[in-house]
Amino acid sequence: RAEAMAEASDAQEAGAGDVARAHAFVGGKVQGVFYRKNAVIQASERGLAGWVRNLRDGRVELAAEGPREQVEDLLRWCRTGPRKAQVDDVEVSWETP
Repeated sequence: RAEAMAEASDAQEAGAGDVARAHAFVGGKVQGVFYRKNAVIQASERGLAGWVRNLRDGRVELAAEGPREQVEDLLRWCRTGPRKAQVDDVEVSWETP
């Protein structure tokens, strides 16, 4: 089940700067540790739009859009995740917003 973040128009209005969209796959112990819930909170605090979901292979997939600096900050958080997570890998691709 994908959990939605804010709407794209809200994210674009939230801050100045270049608008960027990142698509990421996070591997490790990232399911059953509230990774999705915390990713939504972290994205919301940064004014980002997007979604996050668990994958059958144990990874978490997410897309985030908004000011580039805020998207990059969220991706830094993704490399650690919530307290109980053990992140082994974050694959990021940049897309056209």
